[in-house]
Amino acid sequence: MGDGMLSQEEIDALLKGTADDNIEIEEMSDPAAGGTEQYLDSFEQDTLGEIGNISFGSSATALSSLLNQKVEITTPTVTIINRKNIKDEFPYPYVAIEVEYTEGFMSATNLLVIKQTDASIIADLMLGGDGTSPDPNLGEIQLSAVQEAMNQMMGSAATSMSTIFNKRVDISPPSIALMDLNLGKGEEPLQEQDLLVKISFRLTIGDLIDSNIMQLVPLEFAKGLVHELMNPSAETAAATEAPQQARPEPIQTAQTSQQPQQQTAPTQAPPAPAEEVLQTGQPNNQSVNIPAQPQPIVNVQPASFASFEQATLQEHEAQNLNMLLDIPLQVTVELGRTNRSVKDILDLSAGSIIELDKLAGEPVDILVNSRLIAKGEVVVIEENFGVRITDILSQSDRLKNLN
Repeated sequence: MGDGMLSQEEIDALLKGTADDNIEIEEMSDPAAGGTEQYLDSFEQDTLGEIGNISFGSSATALSSLLNQKVEITTPTVTIINRKNIKDEFPYPYVAIEVEYTEGFMSATNLLVIKQTDASIIADLMLGGDGTSPDPNLGEIQLSAVQEAMNQMMGSAATSMSTIFNKRVDISPPSIALMDLNLGKGEEPLQEQDLLVKISFRLTIGDLIDSNIMQLVPLEFAKGLVHELMNPSAETAAATEAPQQARPEPIQTAQTSQQPQQQTAPTQAPPAPAEEVLQTGQPNNQSVNIPAQPQPIVNVQPASFASFEQATLQEHEAQNLNMLLDIPLQVTVELGRTNRSVKDILDLSAGSIIELDKLAGEPVDILVNSRLIAKGEVVVIEENFGVRITDILSQSDRLKNLN
């Protein structure tokens, strides 16, 4: 209209168009999975979270030992992911570590996913750095370092799951790959499953990382874990009951009323003393006498040790000692020691200086066959180095060095 006002038809058309747009937006934003509760009830979610909490709790200890940092993996959250919406769940570059269960559970894709920035910090710590200035570009060496760290974590998690499910659990060596779904990288392991369970943990490493580490497993595999935990398989139940069944069978002492009269009772063992007889209840309220096994007589004597305080050798002992005088021994003079990381060793070049743990003028160690026996000071004899013995270790100290 010329006056700038909209007619009723135009208003209705705009409203109808807006309503259609809202319908499309709702259909697009509605999760294809239909919500986590549609596939996993609250009990299953809590059970999966508790399994992950226990297994990855031990993984935190293993990772802390590797990185020499305080590591905490806590607060698991369980959600359902549809493969069609996977890019929305992982919008950043990630590192994915894939393992498979080779024993204990059915074979299935099991992914451990962390952000690429977090992986670069872990790699820097594994290679001897302090984690404050990691290389954002993960090369082959950095990926190998992250793979080893994740291998230790998954190994500890598998050990914990062996305890939880009371059976042997083994995993395959992990494979690692960069995952950037926006560029189509690393999505191959996710293409076979329509629905995945994401168990997300909070990961903190010292003051360097406060992020998330995520485990992705197929929905069928996750539900199978809950079912097996609540309903142990026959093999697991048999393994649990085996120690209870490994008991000596009772000695039959009387016939039951169902036995034919022609049968004779087996020869009864002589009655044991009253304090050594165990009365066990039977279904027919009989009591069975189980004679106690006789205990063997053990002869206990005090230990005797050879004396090291003998001042002189007897004649035949001196002759035996002379037979050993020509045996060659390796004498080493150790100036000092130090510990360096792999990174420091790789950085060594001509002219590099390595600082030792000995002070200038401090006595050096004299070792015989790699055993410390004396201390001395370095001297120069014409054009050669030598060592002057200043102190010989006592006999007790030398014996301690043999351990």
